[in-house]
Amino acid sequence: MKPEKAVKKVADGRLFGVISICVLVLVLAAACATSPLGRKQLKLIPAVQMDAMGVQAFTQLKQATPVEPSPTLDAYVRCIALPLAELAEPGSQPTDWEVVVFKNAEPNAFALPGRKIGVHTGLLTVAKTDGELAAVLGHEVGHVLAGHGNERVSENLVVNLGLTATAELLSGPDGNKEGGNKGLLMAALGLGAQFGVLLPHSRDQETEADIIGLRLMARAGFDPQESVSLWRNMIRASGGRASPEFLSTHPASENRIARLEKAIPGVLDDYQAALRAGFPPKCGPR
Repeated sequence: MKPEKAVKKVADGRLFGVISICVLVLVLAAACATSPLGRKQLKLIPAVQMDAMGVQAFTQLKQATPVEPSPTLDAYVRCIALPLAELAEPGSQPTDWEVVVFKNAEPNAFALPGRKIGVHTGLLTVAKTDGELAAVLGHEVGHVLAGHGNERVSENLVVNLGLTATAELLSGPDGNKEGGNKGLLMAALGLGAQFGVLLPHSRDQETEADIIGLRLMARAGFDPQESVSLWRNMIRASGGRASPEFLSTHPASENRIARLEKAIPGVLDDYQAALRAGFPPKCGPR
């Protein structure tokens, strides 16, 4: 490559990097939001687009995963899920929400933007009571209420843009960092973004969803103490195996239980008020 072309390539790359970083700063300033618990968030995706993505993903899941055929089990799960969903989104009607029980042995549940809730049959072997199932579903609805999906998509977009801009700033005439350490440096930056930004934020989201879910289940008349028994069941079901907290998107189970126990006294008034109002719903057999 001719020297003048090499210099121009470097200048163009660095200009792109500088412009990208400036755009990134402006985006971060314009997209700040606040979660229901007061935590600062980054949300770049319009809510209507997140809803469309949730509906599309749920449709694909129904095509790929067998649906539980038992109407009794379906009615049971809906009976617990819908009061939580309606509390999370006042003004919504039961018919606005789609709740599907998937025939899957993995103990899992999820809620998606667009008013979609999925429950695996395997979860019912771990969430043994109405209140324990309400704790899981309140947690999952809490993720949607707090816009955590939007936040995760937005954070990944920003991290990728930042890494791309940094790579351009570090590029030499041959596309490599001067000194030959660009790949190593970019790998370190990627790990830093993963463990320093994305994973801690995910753990913040999990903790936030726990507290939102605790509030929802209490307001729906489900005993908030059963959120603790649920996670103890989860520990037993996993055989006590867990990744170190700093490598996990979920808080360590014992830390999660401790936070829930600390938060329970703050929702007991709501729980007692719900009982006086005739909650929780009588959901019958599974």
